[in-house]
Amino acid sequence: MKGYEEILAQLYEMLKPSVKPGYTLEEDTDLVADLGLDSLKVMTLVEEVEDYFDISIPLNILANVRTIKDFATQLQQLTEEG
Repeated sequence: MKGYEEILAQLYEMLKPSVKPGYTLEEDTDLVADLGLDSLKVMTLVEEVEDYFDISIPLNILANVRTIKDFATQLQQLTEEG
């Protein structure tokens, strides 16, 4: 089981390649509007997250994910469920 802060820190690391120089990631950073992630980049991120946390992410939860905080919260719930 991973804590929220650990999940958040790992998401920041995974998202660094998508960030423009000088931009600071925050919990309220919008994955699409702020980072410009398209569906392919989102799916690549999902695969990377699944591998790192050894979980399976149901695609239907992505409809509820807009910000980094949303994603971290969903991941925390999934890791707690085991």
